[in-house]
Amino acid sequence: MAGGKKKSFTLPSKLLKTLSSIWQDKHMVLFKAEYTFLVTAVLWFLEIGINIWVIQKVAYTEIDWKAYMDEVEGVINGTYDYTQLKGDTGPLVYPAGFVYIFTGLYYLTDHGQNIRLGQYVFAVFYLITLLLVFRIYHRTKKVPPYVFFFVCCASYRIHSIFVLRLFNDPVAMMLLFGAINLFLDGRWTLGCALYSLAVSVKMNVLLFAPGLLFLLLCEFGLWKALPKLSLCAAIQLVLGLPFLLVNPVGYVSRAFDLGRQFLFKWTVNWRFLTEDVFLSRYFHLVLLSAHIITLVLFALKRWKRSGNSIWSILTDPSERKETVHKLNIIQTVLVLFTSNFIGMCFSRSLHYQFYVWYFHTLPYLLWSGGVKKLAHLLRVLILGLIELSWNTYPSTNYSSLSLHVCHFIILLCLWLNPTPALPSQKLDNKAKRH
Repeated sequence: MAGGKKKSFTLPSKLLKTLSSIWQDKHMVLFKAEYTFLVTAVLWFLEIGINIWVIQKVAYTEIDWKAYMDEVEGVINGTYDYTQLKGDTGPLVYPAGFVYIFTGLYYLTDHGQNIRLGQYVFAVFYLITLLLVFRIYHRTKKVPPYVFFFVCCASYRIHSIFVLRLFNDPVAMMLLFGAINLFLDGRWTLGCALYSLAVSVKMNVLLFAPGLLFLLLCEFGLWKALPKLSLCAAIQLVLGLPFLLVNPVGYVSRAFDLGRQFLFKWTVNWRFLTEDVFLSRYFHLVLLSAHIITLVLFALKRWKRSGNSIWSILTDPSERKETVHKLNIIQTVLVLFTSNFIGMCFSRSLHYQFYVWYFHTLPYLLWSGGVKKLAHLLRVLILGLIELSWNTYPSTNYSSLSLHVCHFIILLCLWLNPTPALPSQKLDNKAKRH
């Protein structure tokens, strides 16, 4: 009985102590990373109301939803030749995972006719994405809590992409952030499976692949990483099998078309170029070369600890002669986010819905830079200029140039970030078993 009374008083006393600590630090709640959970919880519940308000008060704009429904309807009607599947905006150019997920949405929304229900489904996707993103920031404690207001409530474009446009990009990114959370928990096999599923919705997720490959090699070595890489490939094969059996070349060339030509009128990042240069294959090769070179430089000079040879990460961890640093959650997230960001910097074209590809990663990248004197206000200003660039429609020479300037500053700060010291926050030991 006495023990029960003691227990009953312990919880309220701890709660009171926590509340007292928060009250004493009330002026610093928005600036101390240890209050990330508190601030993000408040913002997440606030976002429920914001999404309902946006859906009810702001007009829906039809762009790709009807085309998505036409494309999956073709599959439902028995067409498995990818070259024959199309919507009113063009042919189907997404992998098979997209078809299955949007087939589910097709039936859920009364053959795509119940747009309002579709908007609420995407609002749920948005809230799940925020939960996953906030968990990453809570685990890393890298960014001051006040920044999370800009990660959610302040972005008109991101709300529009989710609940006013119903693009497939948010679905892919939701799965991707789920995979990253699994990586941080040390569940690499399950994380790789979810990552591959994200790729099957839209292949922009492949921009994270170089970073993921580096992390897998660091953690497992080449031979133990191969089963996880094979799992990623097998999932793509299984999902695409009904289409591969009918027209394998048609499926691969449409679903994974790396040479797809984009329209100049939609570009956000290259408006200051002439259309001839924008469409030039030589220009595309220059961007691809710059992308690969930058990735290699970051892998060799920034992701890898100085003193370790690149060959050391290929060997089994138990057989390594050199001490290869263990992964920590801060480094894991930084490598993945940087890998994606480099791809964004050298993209042949960025359309408005592509903003969601890196929007939630930008604060982490800005607060991970090596320029310690880069003031908080300047970081917020960079976030604001990027948001303004993506909200300028149609894009202008100035909006495109300002976007590239912001990208360059972030990339430079990441380059100046010193190679991380031995980590104090290691991934879960169960990573070795998964």
